[in-house]
Formats: sequence, structure tokens, C-alpha cells
Amino acid sequence: MSPMKIAAIALIVAGVLGLLYGSFSYTKETHTANVGSLTLSVKDKERVNIPAWAGVAAIVAGGLLLVVPRRRS
Repeated sequence: MSPMKIAAIALIVAGVLGLLYGSFSYTKETHTANVGSLTLSVKDKERVNIPAWAGVAAIVAGGLLLVVPRRRS
């Protein structure tokens, strides 16, 4: 399988996942304080929203990469 087809399939899968889930979250450690043996840390939970148009664009781009023939020079 060529790298172009692998990239196309990855784009399609990422687009479908973006449309299904719509967002994802991750935890970011912002502050840490060490006082002797005591460790204090602040962790913020961040949420990233994925626009629907980005998911559709990824699916379309992946489909075009699969369908359009590659030119050979």
C-alpha cells in the first residue's frame, strides 16, 4: 500500500472520528510546588472542540486522495 493511500485512509478515519465525537479533552499540569516532602500540583482539564466542517473537509480530502490518480513523472 502506498503512503498516499495510507494518508488518505488516515484522513478519512480522523474525519469520521471528528464528526462522531465532536471534541476531546486532555489534562494539563499548570503549577507544581514542592515544599519539603509535600508536593502540590494544579491540573487543568482542557477541552478542544472539533468543528463539523473540519471533519467533513478531512473526509473529502481523504476521498480525493483515494480517487484521483497520482501523476507519474
